Amino acid sequence: MNERPILFSAPMVRAILDGRKTTTRRIIKHKKQLYIPGCLLWVRETWSMNPEKGAAPLSVVYRADPEWDEYYDDIKWHPSIFMPRVYSRITLRIVKVRDDWLNNISESDAKAEGVNDKAEFSLLWDKINGNGAFAKNPMVWVIEFERIYD
Repeated sequence: MNERPILFSAPMVRAILDGRKTTTRRIIKHKKQLYIPGCLLWVRETWSMNPEKGAAPLSVVYRADPEWDEYYDDIKWHPSIFMPRVYSRITLRIVKVRDDWLNNISESDAKAEGVNDKAEFSLLWDKINGNGAFAKNPMVWVIEFERIYD
């Protein structure tokens, strides 16, 4: 089975873990479809080696977990792009993929993205992709997924 990494911010990882996020949108950069139903996505997220004394060797902590909020400035966090596959704790199976214009997102689509409404989604999109990115209305892959539990 085909497997590929996918990056998510800490709030979006929390939404996946809570079961609120079942869809993601990614800008179409290539005409070739990189996301195929049935393929697996392993989530890359911000991470660190466990800073607690007595922690098991090579144990990992994740920025998305609220218990690390108070230690945020004291931990050397590694960006999600540098997460090795072995440290990934979330695997997703692609259920459905379609292409669409970003601004066609509905209120129910926004909820499946892990936010409350379309306005919140547009703010999140701009935060991730730069000011004015939502207004540019790019063509995106709409990727529906389900979480795989070990």
